Amino acid sequence: MKVVVGSKNPVKVNATRNVLKRIYNDVTVSSLNVDSEIPDQPFGMDQTVNGAVNRAKNAFSNEFDLSVGIESGLIEVHHTLTGYIDIQWCAIFDGNQITIGASSGFEYPSTVIEQVLEGVEVGDVMDQVTGVDALGQKKGAVSHLSHGMLNRTENTEECVLTAMIPRMNPEIYF
Repeated sequence: MKVVVGSKNPVKVNATRNVLKRIYNDVTVSSLNVDSEIPDQPFGMDQTVNGAVNRAKNAFSNEFDLSVGIESGLIEVHHTLTGYIDIQWCAIFDGNQITIGASSGFEYPSTVIEQVLEGVEVGDVMDQVTGVDALGQKKGAVSHLSHGMLNRTENTEECVLTAMIPRMNPEIYF
């Protein structure tokens, strides 16, 4: 099984590899930088899912069995402290069909959301808050905010796994 991830972010590549190695006996995962065709800071489920789909489609070629696109975005959710929950979405494309999965979501502090609404990317704000450069390519904001109980790789694995569920059960999905 040859798979490509539409991002060079090591967290996305490692999460994809971790999940697919549990599903397939022989899997090779590579990565390409591709355009998500959405803003750097996605808002809303449609924009975020479209970014994941675009990454998967833009990375795909006949050289691969599957391509994976992963995008994190802020989704409006009523009754939350800030009005937003961060959720990662994964799109997996086989040249024909797309399957979609999501991670568990979490809320950023209001000071982070305020800066994001002013046009600063979440990653840049969290780098400033934590003092860790490129936090999103390392343990991630979710690890910092959960005191290490959930790291970004584990959070990303959730969306990859849930996107794989139909592919793991083709007799009842396709």
